[in-house]
Amino acid sequence: MNPSSSGWIEKYGSVVQKHQDEFPTFEVLYATLKKSGFVYGLNSSIPGFIELEYTLSEDEKAKINLLHALYFTYRIMGGNDYSTFIEEVFQFYEILNISRAGFFDKWFTGNKTSAKLEKLMTSRIYIEDNIISKTFNSLITNSLLFIDVLLFKLFLNESIDLKKKAEEIEYLAINITFDALSSKEQDRKDNKLSQLLASSLTYINCAESSFDGSYRKRLLDNKDNWENKYLLDIACLTVWEDHSLDYTESEFIFGIGKDLGFDRTIISTSITDVTEFFKLNFDVIPYLKEKNLAQQFYDSMGKIVKKLILRNSKRLLKELSQSAELVALLSKSTVRDLSNEEKKKVQNQLLDIFKSIPSLAIFILPGGAILLPIFIKLIPKLLPSAFDENRIDEEEDLYRK
Repeated sequence: MNPSSSGWIEKYGSVVQKHQDEFPTFEVLYATLKKSGFVYGLNSSIPGFIELEYTLSEDEKAKINLLHALYFTYRIMGGNDYSTFIEEVFQFYEILNISRAGFFDKWFTGNKTSAKLEKLMTSRIYIEDNIISKTFNSLITNSLLFIDVLLFKLFLNESIDLKKKAEEIEYLAINITFDALSSKEQDRKDNKLSQLLASSLTYINCAESSFDGSYRKRLLDNKDNWENKYLLDIACLTVWEDHSLDYTESEFIFGIGKDLGFDRTIISTSITDVTEFFKLNFDVIPYLKEKNLAQQFYDSMGKIVKKLILRNSKRLLKELSQSAELVALLSKSTVRDLSNEEKKKVQNQLLDIFKSIPSLAIFILPGGAILLPIFIKLIPKLLPSAFDENRIDEEEDLYRK
């Protein structure tokens, strides 16, 4: 089965016919999806009954795991017919307005629902219209796909406002992520992973300034057991992103688990599960080798931004020289952290400059804003000495790299 070629959804349907009773309960399905990494947004494996002739990329694994999770959710909820399942999934995504995005409209081919669903799911897997998908191939897969499974379960079971529920789950997930990272020791304070997960958001828009502790009250009101287990697992994943768990992080996890309605045994199991996942998949998922899951992303982004600055250095210097305030703020950023107000000024003025330099248009695309901290950090090193009077010339070394 080749998830990168047309017809793969129909192929899965024929293969899965011999395995209809493999996942009798959602508990069994969830445990398997967690072991495969799909729940964590880190796809390390696919269902064992699917035979392959070549090694799959992570996005291909994500495609298979998403369809597999949706299908057996449908089966567990009482569905039997595969053709009906395809129609149900397509209707589900239409309700969420997923299938109306411009990307699909340009690429839908054929009249069969399965063909349309293939295009839809391809776009769903990738973080489309985002700078990540265009520049960093190993981290372009949507990391919050399991939310679709939770929503599909509700869609099959009851009549609810799906879009409102989708917004609620994403809101809780991203706030838990940010809060989990904030629980770390001060010398490891780092929100890069939360930014990476934020790039996968579909139903809400958020900025770091919107995060606060008020989400904990909404956790107490959330009574869906599987949603809460997912949120607990995401919290555990986040505190384990550097392969360690200290006392303060442990306290945070047990506090979150309590809010979600779980006893200490279940919380401990969730911590153990993510620990085992890291151990078993260290060599399967390349960026798990990094001390920080987001570090490879930022390193690669840094190289791209560095090239852009070098190629446009003369034009940048000319534009920057016309803004004394911006130059002053960038110079300050080399010796101290800027205040939130100063960061906002820098961001707004840089975006204005980027609009006048076509090669830097990536910074004003959706998702491009997360590259600004990298850009600001590199400018003093890559542009003339107005930003750093004591800088040793590194230009030759930069070009050599």
